[in-house]
Amino acid sequence: MNRYAIEQKLKSFSAFLIILILLPYIVSVFVNGVDPAGKESGDPFYVRVKVPEEEEADGIREVEWTEYLAGILAREIPPDYELEAMKAQAVLVRTQIYRSAAESGDSVLTEDYLSQSELQEQWNSDRFKENYEKYIRAVEQTDDTVLMYQDSYAWTPFHQSSCGMTRSAAEVMGTEEYPYIAVRECPLDKEAENEIQVFEFTCKEIQKLCRDFLVAEDSGEEAQQGYTPDDFEIVSCDSAGYVSELKIGNTTCTGDQFRDALSLPSSAFSVSAAAEDTGTVTVTTTGNGHGLGMSLWTAEKMAEEGSAFEEILAFFFEGTEMRTDIQETGLF
Repeated sequence: MNRYAIEQKLKSFSAFLIILILLPYIVSVFVNGVDPAGKESGDPFYVRVKVPEEEEADGIREVEWTEYLAGILAREIPPDYELEAMKAQAVLVRTQIYRSAAESGDSVLTEDYLSQSELQEQWNSDRFKENYEKYIRAVEQTDDTVLMYQDSYAWTPFHQSSCGMTRSAAEVMGTEEYPYIAVRECPLDKEAENEIQVFEFTCKEIQKLCRDFLVAEDSGEEAQQGYTPDDFEIVSCDSAGYVSELKIGNTTCTGDQFRDALSLPSSAFSVSAAAEDTGTVTVTTTGNGHGLGMSLWTAEKMAEEGSAFEEILAFFFEGTEMRTDIQETGLF
């Protein structure tokens, strides 16, 4: 056998050895995938989470990544929701965590989550295992999927239910940075729990709660006289029906300012004088939450009708792209 033939046999034998050594890893990766930290997905990894100092000496706890995401989901979406709606929410949560970490450069996460022990207290023992496993499935079955827009993590707001239409970020925030957060018709939201709520406030209560932005607080005479229900006027609404501008006496504020000051569930509201009481204002709200991004109620209804989480996200965040090739965030 000549020298060339011997060298070829040696090369073939070396290649065979390399394949033999790497074969278990290749099979494992093919079956299980690889996590963002570069570990096999079967090998759990941990993130550092900010917690009250009375719970941890340094205020930081190491939490298994899947448990952390499941604990956030458990705070935001009921356990009886469809799995596909949960999966859509899992993608939004994961995307927002990666986005925040990439922007801040901080590896300590601050989003509140419910630990397993807290969930065991919240649910009875019979329901804990079933409910918790469902949240875990929502996390694991979306793998490392995130929403991207032009090679950056998308902004992924959500709310419980809209007033029948979600809002445009361009209208609410005055920026074209989030064109994928646009008006979406959600007629089924009108059937949501606590969709319409009624509140009554005295004019004095409103004046006190809104004092940070009321001109009347600085104008002497008006401040002394106070307001009447006739001093409240909705000036304009956005294309989804949420109040854009509200006039209170000489002050014009946004609907969101008014909502926050009075702790209202929504800035889609009407204002009227309470019956037989000229000093009381009735505020009637529609929807729950800011109205931007995904409506959890409509996501649930879409899932009930057979929509996959990909379809749900494509409806609410049209123009974004789902990816699993995530960028470096420094979390792992």
